[in-house]
Amino acid sequence: MGKRNEEVHFDQDALLDQALDALDEKRDSTRERALSVIIGAFSSKMQHQFVDKKFATLLHQCLALIKKGSKKASAKEIALTSHAIGLLSLTVGCSDNAREIFEESVRPLDEFLTSKSDLTKIPSLLECLAIITFVGGNGLEETERSMDILWRVIHPRLGSNVVAVKPSAPLITAVVSAWSFLVSTMSDLKLNSKNWQNSISYLSSLLDKEDRPVRIAAGEALVVIFEIGITEKFSADSKGASDMTQEEINRQESYTHLQGLKAKVINQVKNLSVEAGGKGSAKKDLNNQRNLFRDIVDFFEYGYSPEISMKIGGDSLQTSSWSQMIQLNFLKHFLGGGFVKHMQVGFLLAFFIISVVNLTFFICPSSSLVNQENEFLQEVFNFTPKRRYLNNNEHRMSSGEKRMFKSPNSVQNKARTQLLNKQRLLSEVGFLAI
Repeated sequence: MGKRNEEVHFDQDALLDQALDALDEKRDSTRERALSVIIGAFSSKMQHQFVDKKFATLLHQCLALIKKGSKKASAKEIALTSHAIGLLSLTVGCSDNAREIFEESVRPLDEFLTSKSDLTKIPSLLECLAIITFVGGNGLEETERSMDILWRVIHPRLGSNVVAVKPSAPLITAVVSAWSFLVSTMSDLKLNSKNWQNSISYLSSLLDKEDRPVRIAAGEALVVIFEIGITEKFSADSKGASDMTQEEINRQESYTHLQGLKAKVINQVKNLSVEAGGKGSAKKDLNNQRNLFRDIVDFFEYGYSPEISMKIGGDSLQTSSWSQMIQLNFLKHFLGGGFVKHMQVGFLLAFFIISVVNLTFFICPSSSLVNQENEFLQEVFNFTPKRRYLNNNEHRMSSGEKRMFKSPNSVQNKARTQLLNKQRLLSEVGFLAI
């Protein structure tokens, strides 16, 4: 007789459920494979349905791995776990869930980074902290807190139990890149001149390092600091010294010092924009450095900001400031190939399998189209993709979708023909069809 009707969604919920359960397994390799499945699923499309059901479980499973990871977990597992937390944050966007991710994660991340039990585990944690602060941080104070945590990785607060360890070039690059990403989000600055002077002085010293990625990261950090107007924040009205309050005098001194640091930085970036290649120097890396620092020179001299146009589907994502460029590059690096998939309009096609007696066929009604874009990232870059709609109710199909669902030989039309034939057969023998 007839089988019970079934509704099957071709999403990854079942696979994700299995991966989530596997995070409790004792084998490192099993947990790593499970995390890879989760990362692949969250990178390829928005997992809203899964997050609605399993948000808290996934977050706390990942945090449990981070908390025990300083001694037990491999560097690979920590990297995967950190990436999963960051992807979860980008998926939920600006929401109470994002706040929960930030509030629950900052302390264990800080403790892990402070312990420095294994330096190979640190770069992924830096990216994770930057991402969850970017999405779930609330205001300038929380952003500065995360920036301070990042900075202490290469500038620890020395005490009786702290031994200064010279950070490697890759670690410096990772810290400065994550730190710059957060600086790029700051629309306002606290007037703590000493901190900014120290930061600019340190970044200026990195421009003299031999490692080219370190120089590039330092250059980007410096240009975004000056783009958001650090020197202007400390400028004071022209007054005679006798007419100025002590606070105004201090600000004027800070402004003068920052102007001196800026002049030094300008001189350094000019030299780097025309640097000759040394023995064993990679030509591509050298050209990248020259191009970047030429753009930075143009910024200091003419106020120029690089304009980037990135093709996404039939649309273009455009940036027109250093801050936007740094955010774009950081998020592209974090999401990899998933960045484009998160930015463009996509649809989850929900197929239904309906069984009538012994006949099984597929139907894909247009009402089963589910939006799969990341509205949070679209808002960050003020990017509005072209909607694949002719009107509010009609879906504009791609050529591939037309072949699949509209042609006479499509699965949908074949299923409809089979259904009509079966209905006719059943009615002839006195059975009730669907």
